[in-house]
Amino acid sequence: MKTFSLGTFLLKYKNDDACLEHIKNIRFPQGIGCANCRTITKFTKVKGRPVYQCSCGYQVSPLANTIFEKTTTPLQYWFYAMFIMTATRSGISAKQLQRELGVTYKTAWRMMKQIRLLMANIDYIPMRGIVEIDESYFGGKPSNRKFKVAGKGKEAVMGMVEREGKAYIKHIPNTYGYTLLGVIKKKIDPRARIMSDELPTYNHLRKMGYVHSKINHSKRYVLADIHTQNIESMWSNIKRGVYGVYRHVSREYLQTYLDEYSWRFNHRQNPSGMFDLLLSEIAEVTAIKSKLI
Repeated sequence: MKTFSLGTFLLKYKNDDACLEHIKNIRFPQGIGCANCRTITKFTKVKGRPVYQCSCGYQVSPLANTIFEKTTTPLQYWFYAMFIMTATRSGISAKQLQRELGVTYKTAWRMMKQIRLLMANIDYIPMRGIVEIDESYFGGKPSNRKFKVAGKGKEAVMGMVEREGKAYIKHIPNTYGYTLLGVIKKKIDPRARIMSDELPTYNHLRKMGYVHSKINHSKRYVLADIHTQNIESMWSNIKRGVYGVYRHVSREYLQTYLDEYSWRFNHRQNPSGMFDLLLSEIAEVTAIKSKLI
């Protein structure tokens, strides 16, 4: 498979008009329907504006109800930000994007915030097969992290990974039993086999109808096919990014960062196609969704 490199990207999206044309094709794959002519007609680009016009004068903006609506930032900059966010395993900071694009920090941060909306898992198919689960903590002082002390800036996160499948990462208010079991019941198919550590809360999984296997990490990390190495690997990757790239992630936006990492993980089998997959989401993610998140 041909790698979608930066050089390929710059050739394909050489200016804003090329980017706008691509957005138009995503939003209107069958052509644009004219409200006046009441049929699909040929629309031409209006010079100097992100708008297409029918011969009758009716105009349509492909950017309406997307993350690009009313933006004054060049579309090529947006596309580059999306490209670099899909091309890097641990992400890129808004400060680095600011330096690369020559925009203000506020603009770079807002662009990345909007792009993460495309990566959010709003509707999710329940996980099946073998599913590894674990909980972790983010934030707080480094001295508190290894002890997983509640409070003091620490935030609880629930993680689930299908073997050879997808991941779901959720910022949760606490790690009480009803919280963890509630997320599991909602996100994991009752026919799945769950792998976990020996947290007492997970002893209730068999009563809930799940096949449950657990591993005692004080003795070993792998016993035949029983392990949680996939979710542990995901925690390692996310924490390297959060603490190494972003330095600090606020409680308010932690879920959006988790969505970014899980989105890249879920599309890891198609690294050269991640950019196109992310861009295709603009047809689904509208301004309405932006207000809900």
